[in-house]
Amino acid sequence: MQASRMLLLSPAPSSITRMGHFSSPPSLAFRKPRAKIRAMAKEDSEAGGGGVVEKAAIAGGLISTPVIAWSLFTLKTTGCGLPPGPGGSIGALEGVSYLAVLGIVGWSVYTKTKTGSGLPNGPFGLLGAVEGLSYLAVVAIVVVFGLQYVEQGYIPGPLPADQCFG
Repeated sequence: MQASRMLLLSPAPSSITRMGHFSSPPSLAFRKPRAKIRAMAKEDSEAGGGGVVEKAAIAGGLISTPVIAWSLFTLKTTGCGLPPGPGGSIGALEGVSYLAVLGIVGWSVYTKTKTGSGLPNGPFGLLGAVEGLSYLAVVAIVVVFGLQYVEQGYIPGPLPADQCFG
């Protein structure tokens, strides 16, 4: 009888909480996100300032966003896109720039849905800057194309038209 009283009066073992509920060790579900974050950080640090895809996105974004700004300014002031240029090189650069910016925004949206955050900052924060500039470019595209449609009744196609470069 004495032993049972001692057991009841002794402090609660660590597996019983104050409310009398048994606590359990943290489940594996709580450990997985931490492991995933560590793996992502390790992968980023091993890349040494960004992988090839990140560097290509940075270079493409830093070239594409000014080209799109030039294209949108030309569209707003003349009603036409950039001229084709020698051998169609300027027009090709314009088209590839639109595709590059849409690709960066698509990559960013995909990454956001998978990880909960946007693209990593990349070396010197350039990938984060390119991501932000790409979103701004998409907003500018929507605004200028909308104004073009309202004012002119059309949006120029991807190929040079006679009305602009005839």
